Amino acid sequence: MKYPKSFEELLDCFKMLPGIGEKNAERLCFAVLHFNEEQAKKFSDSIMNVKTKIKKCNICNNYTEDSEICEICSDSSRDNTTICVVESVKDLILLEKSNAYKGIYHVLEGLISPLEGINPEDIKINQLINRIKDGNVKEVILALNMTMEGETTSLYISKLLQGTGVSVTKIAAGIPVAADMEYLDSLTIQRALEGRNKLSD
Repeated sequence: MKYPKSFEELLDCFKMLPGIGEKNAERLCFAVLHFNEEQAKKFSDSIMNVKTKIKKCNICNNYTEDSEICEICSDSSRDNTTICVVESVKDLILLEKSNAYKGIYHVLEGLISPLEGINPEDIKINQLINRIKDGNVKEVILALNMTMEGETTSLYISKLLQGTGVSVTKIAAGIPVAADMEYLDSLTIQRALEGRNKLSD
């Protein structure tokens, strides 16, 4: 038996999401089918709002909605002498949830990966360097995944900043090699930030 066309289309949409296979997609479709009209409208509106209202911060590439500058960059209580460099907004949010860091951020939107054709100019490294040149940054914390791509990117950034007087550190303690940031708990992240290692200054 085939599902009705509308059901099949929704099924295909759910299967586009990471980690969602056929069975999970079917369960989600049946859940949506049992929404009342108000719930269905809220669900569809929220998807469109995410696509049409959310944009990138002009300074750090974090997500923002009501202004060109995100809440973190706009917060005068944050320590703007320290920039924590992360691969993605997901990693930024993870660090924020740990409550262990009160500086500002820079989202690279990727990592250097020659095998995948991703070079330094393809991610937001130049934007980071320009921020450092234009500001009063004293420390750059590299909070990148402990993978080959993360290590390559960390090394590249630390070399660019050699001789600038900016201290470059890297989170280390408690982070296993090849670990993905999104699977780390808050305590591990807090200890990693507190026990960061200096790469250059």
